[in-house]
Amino acid sequence: MIGLPGIPDILDLGDALILAGLPTSHLLVLELTTAGRAVLHLPRLEVGQGLTTAVAMLVAEELDARLADVDVPLSDGRPELLFNQLTGASNSVRSLYDPVRAAAAAARARLVTAAARRWNLPADTLRTADSAVLAPDGRRAGYGELAADAAAIAVPAVPSTPKSTDQLRLVGRPTGRIDARDIVTGRAKYAGDLAIPGAVPTVVARPATVNGTLKSLDATAARAMPGVLGIVRIPSGVAVLAETFDQAMKARDALVTTWNPGPAAGLSDADVRSRLRAAHAPFLIPPLLTQYVDGEFDFAFVNHAPMEVLTAVADVRPNRAELWFAAQTPIVAQQTIAAELGLPQDAVTVHVVRGGGSFGRRLFFDAALEAARISQAAGRPVKLMWTRNDDMRHGRMRPASHHRVRATYALGQVLTYEHRAATVKTDFRHGLGEALTAAGFNLSIAGISLAQAFFLLSEKNPYNVGIPTQLLAEVPLDVPTGSWRSVYSGTVRVADEIMMDELARRMGQDEVAFRRARLRDAAGRAVLDTVAKAGDWGRPMPPGQAQGVGYHDENGGRAAYLVEIDAGDPKNPRVTKAVIAADVGRVVNPRGLEAQLTGALIDGISVILQAGNHLDNGAFREGSYGDFHYARQRHSPPAVEIHLMPPSGPPGGAGELGVPAASAAVANAYARATGTSPRSFPVNF
Repeated sequence: MIGLPGIPDILDLGDALILAGLPTSHLLVLELTTAGRAVLHLPRLEVGQGLTTAVAMLVAEELDARLADVDVPLSDGRPELLFNQLTGASNSVRSLYDPVRAAAAAARARLVTAAARRWNLPADTLRTADSAVLAPDGRRAGYGELAADAAAIAVPAVPSTPKSTDQLRLVGRPTGRIDARDIVTGRAKYAGDLAIPGAVPTVVARPATVNGTLKSLDATAARAMPGVLGIVRIPSGVAVLAETFDQAMKARDALVTTWNPGPAAGLSDADVRSRLRAAHAPFLIPPLLTQYVDGEFDFAFVNHAPMEVLTAVADVRPNRAELWFAAQTPIVAQQTIAAELGLPQDAVTVHVVRGGGSFGRRLFFDAALEAARISQAAGRPVKLMWTRNDDMRHGRMRPASHHRVRATYALGQVLTYEHRAATVKTDFRHGLGEALTAAGFNLSIAGISLAQAFFLLSEKNPYNVGIPTQLLAEVPLDVPTGSWRSVYSGTVRVADEIMMDELARRMGQDEVAFRRARLRDAAGRAVLDTVAKAGDWGRPMPPGQAQGVGYHDENGGRAAYLVEIDAGDPKNPRVTKAVIAADVGRVVNPRGLEAQLTGALIDGISVILQAGNHLDNGAFREGSYGDFHYARQRHSPPAVEIHLMPPSGPPGGAGELGVPAASAAVANAYARATGTSPRSFPVNF
């Protein structure tokens, strides 16, 4: 039975963001210096995903430059870019691929023209290689010595078109990160490493419950402690400024505070689950005389937990402000901070600094906003650090969710498939709504919320399952939430993939064959076939061990994961092997893509087996990696095998693609190994 396509089959979230950014996509800054450096100022954030390396490869490719001659610094916040400086939705390479290539190709044409004029030769007789223009007679001019002349050329004498795919020499070649040495030697600078003149270490004392408020404060003892430079009240707590972070934290702990309870006080996980279950709309189609499979699934809150804690430096003066932090949304941050400080937007400068991980956390700028408030109140620059405990208990979470799914079937066919997703409301106040409006989505006329628009543009069932329906219900809850890697797909599609396994078994079919027969496109079938063959799907396994498979397509890419798990001890299961296949169109850097797919595997292992956050009486229980049980090295599989499909079209999104497929594969392997049907994740919570 042929199923109906979903909205993302026609226009997905990445397409919408590219449309929103088109008017300013050409405003890239590519500089060629007299020292021979090609400098592309990147209007995105590098958070470890390897974006700067991929962009450097594109520049080097089109310029015929040595990769070592390319630099990719991060742009400050540039309001003129409008919606073209948001890092998210697995959209950076996908949206930058053509504009970066076009800019570099235009620069190359001008360099060739400059050399032709210098040598009085026809431009079409010259060629470029290794950061230089070469003449047929052996003369060579480096890009650095041609840079000034090239800048004066308005109309080049050779075409400025990027290379055809058969001319690519660097794109598609596995390449090490251009910043790897700087990272491992400490030369790479994060916000906490910056030596901004006068910026003093600062931490914040926070309430006992989420979004609680200060009731009383006695700072007498803290003010008298060594190194303390100031104590400032802010809406989210009490800031302590000191000569060192150690002194600041000791003084913070010496504060005598009482707190008013936050709006979620008294609520715990069970209450949240009850509210989520009550939010569902009823199924549209009753089973009547058809056979059916029902499933209900709970997914816990999950913290982003990037390795680098949130850090921001702020220097606020009466008529201006300057901030340094890892910003996925620097323009929105600039606008919000300016309004908070009572300054015009152009009086606030946001310097974008590389981040040590994000997974969606740095879409929000909580630390920067706090740092600006503290600096303004204290009258001096500050370097604010959120401790791990701060972010784990007061930072943003993937919302908890509950899913109710019903599939009907008859005569070997799935007739209907209904998925009801209820989640704690996700905070999208990071510029996405404005971007969608710019792309032509008038949400007010359509009568849908921003969350609904995101859901409609990202969620689909990739299989022919008769008549599919997907509905989102949101439950307002005053706890900080945000987009966690793969956003809705990390739970919606996992529930779908578990249901595909259970439908296959109920209908007496092999799980992989069942999927393959229903996948709507040949590329998806090829990805699934690859993991099944490479992973030797269906081979006999010892008791307590099993294979599991998961598939997902989104953002112009497809991925399938096959994992093997040893669940002989269900409380300590171990994924022992993973085989991954992905098709994301043209791959700029295969090594970077492999790293992304491997990271998604670790995310899947974590959130399915052991990592989640408990809400207890309005406070999150976990405070560090000690009790937030993200996968360690001992939990990672000793064998990981990755297969990248041949290029088929332009680049698709890859950063979030693997998470739903990996998570589903782990869940399905666990179910087959234990003979259970887990319905709450993580299973060991």
